Amino acid sequence: MLRLTGKKVIALVDEEFEDLELWYPIYRVREEGAEVHLVGPEKGKIYIGKYGVPAEAEFSFEEISANQYDGILVPGGWAPDKLRRYPKVLEMIRQLHAAQKPIGQICHAGWVLISAGILKGVTVTSTPGIRDDMENAGAIWKDEPVVVDGHIISARRPPDLPPYGKAYVDALAAK
Repeated sequence: MLRLTGKKVIALVDEEFEDLELWYPIYRVREEGAEVHLVGPEKGKIYIGKYGVPAEAEFSFEEISANQYDGILVPGGWAPDKLRRYPKVLEMIRQLHAAQKPIGQICHAGWVLISAGILKGVTVTSTPGIRDDMENAGAIWKDEPVVVDGHIISARRPPDLPPYGKAYVDALAAK
């Protein structure tokens, strides 16, 4: 049996996501047996990544309930600046945080966690470009490929995807 059989994960999507930062973690958790749903503002819409890779939202934010999922993946790119503006996205993040379920964030995805107000006292990493934002939100920022603080798994950028994918899968498997 695969380690994540029976687990369900939300993968958030919106325009200009970082292609690798969306798809690599999705494939990692799928190859371990998890079911991943791409969730965006509009069901059935095809969102295009920064480098042209498409991703079709299988569900809209309004159609899902975070408490029916075991974790969430937030990609980087420019999508996080859009995602953080949806009250339903912030509600999902807060619900999963309250339940201590794995929250994966990479690169600029930290913006979504900042807007959800869940980073005070949490040790994280991100792209150095939003370090000040992370620290101003109360996070303890480290310049490391991957930082795991409880159920929050963070990474800096695409070269960090292999250890990020492993850390996220390990966290989901342990839950």
